[in-house]
Amino acid sequence: MILFLHNRYRTTGGEERVVADLLWLAREHLGEDARLLTRDSATIGRARAAAGLLGGGLAPEQVAAAVRESGARIVHAHNLHPTLGWRALAAARVAGARTILHLHNYRLVCAVGTCFTRGADCTRCHARDTLPGVRLNCRGTGAEAAVYGASLALWQRRLVAHADAVVVPSHAALARLRALGAPLDDVAVHVVGHAVRAFAERSDAAGGEHALVVSRLAPEKGVDVAIAACAAAGLPLVIAGDGPQRAALEARAAGTRTAFAGSVGAPELARLRATAGLAIVPSCSAETFGLAAAEAMAAGLPVVASAIGSLPELCDPAALVAPGGPAALAVAACARFGDAAAGEAGRTRVIELAAPAAVAPALRAVYDSVLRRGG
Repeated sequence: MILFLHNRYRTTGGEERVVADLLWLAREHLGEDARLLTRDSATIGRARAAAGLLGGGLAPEQVAAAVRESGARIVHAHNLHPTLGWRALAAARVAGARTILHLHNYRLVCAVGTCFTRGADCTRCHARDTLPGVRLNCRGTGAEAAVYGASLALWQRRLVAHADAVVVPSHAALARLRALGAPLDDVAVHVVGHAVRAFAERSDAAGGEHALVVSRLAPEKGVDVAIAACAAAGLPLVIAGDGPQRAALEARAAGTRTAFAGSVGAPELARLRATAGLAIVPSCSAETFGLAAAEAMAAGLPVVASAIGSLPELCDPAALVAPGGPAALAVAACARFGDAAAGEAGRTRVIELAAPAAVAPALRAVYDSVLRRGG
């Protein structure tokens, strides 16, 4: 039995979907009894969150009880901040389970997890030196920045020390974590990409009507760059997603051929992809996987993306442009819009990299390795 742990974020996003997909993969492709123990940051106050961060986790006995009740051999932990912490892994071990720490972002060192602040990629914090994030107020409030900075410095090493293995979603993510001084030298680290469940039968991009951005509307996603690029290229643009930048982006898009679809469910997102001639992934931060790019490729869409983070591992080099440059993005978008051959090549590539049949063996290898370590 595999027990998944996850502290949901205040604003849900891609990580929640990835955890759900991994749970499904363990059940349907590995034949495991897999269950999820979750907590939710949206349901606790800031004082309780601070107590969890500074204390290394809250109520670890609940995790131990879940391990004993379920007979879990492995605890597969995802985001542990702010309420689970290293104490959840310690409790799981005492209860008899092996532990895996799955790092979807850079929050071992970076308080916001994206390595992005003040409009630019940022690696100022390093190892236990998290004071730059406090000085720059990366969490948005001075008190929260101080709490996060202190908790990362206090517990970063102890968190990794209680993991039998660490999983990251790309080689680029691992390289960035090592560059940040994350304490990964004494633990086995595995690269396991995200799984994509649905694939188009073929690329229909030649009949596409618009370019498409699927993203949280936050500064690090570079959506403003896509708006400017499509305006320069004369391409209609649909933006699916919501977030703190929506009002500012709508104001910027005034007078352009840009439509905001907001947060959409899976059926509407599938329709938007089916009627698109191009997907744009204009990230300005170092994506750890690039799920939006992978899913667009799986739908048969040609993709233009920023050459940053893990996106070069997914995308055709001809599809990559320097982040933050609307002029280069406009040229690339015009060149690839409606290119069904590029869409078909991307679909083939993502099947090889992210289909369940490709990801499941890598996940099984991680589970087997920690069980062997446990004797």
